[in-house]
Amino acid sequence: MTRLARVFAAAFLSAASLLPVPALAGYSFPSVDGGTIDLEDFKGKPVLVVNTASLCGFAPQFEDMQALQDEYGEKLVVLAVPSNDFDQELADGKAAKDYCAANFDITLPMTDITHVTGPEAHPFYAMLRADHGFEPAWNFNKVLLDGDGQVVATWGSLMRPNASAVVRKIEALLN
Repeated sequence: MTRLARVFAAAFLSAASLLPVPALAGYSFPSVDGGTIDLEDFKGKPVLVVNTASLCGFAPQFEDMQALQDEYGEKLVVLAVPSNDFDQELADGKAAKDYCAANFDITLPMTDITHVTGPEAHPFYAMLRADHGFEPAWNFNKVLLDGDGQVVATWGSLMRPNASAVVRKIEALLN
């Protein structure tokens, strides 16, 4: 290989490494219904990811999450990620799903019980901590992803899913 060819090859490889990697690629969760929930399947849609717990005092936010999903329909995905990291979840994913369906009429996509903090955190939450300095401090923390899976905003437990600050960010992504 000539020197010029090596220079061009090195420049091409360097430029290729700068190409954006889809943020959704590689992040999937075990579904409470069996199988997996692959974030890449939601490409092109905003996704609001919420770590939840059935027995938490913030559990009425399930109603707000469902209302958002109902209002925006197929244009938005609201994903519930039950976690027992704060000791307020039921014994298993099926019990959590049944409880949420019975008490909050939830039809949202829901993962199986998932770690969101610490060394056992799901890779999605480990990425949030490493790349964005965000780690849930309690249940019902929210992460808004754009249609490419990039993190747009994060909110803590006190921010309701249908608060104007959240809705404005969602609507900006839809327009």
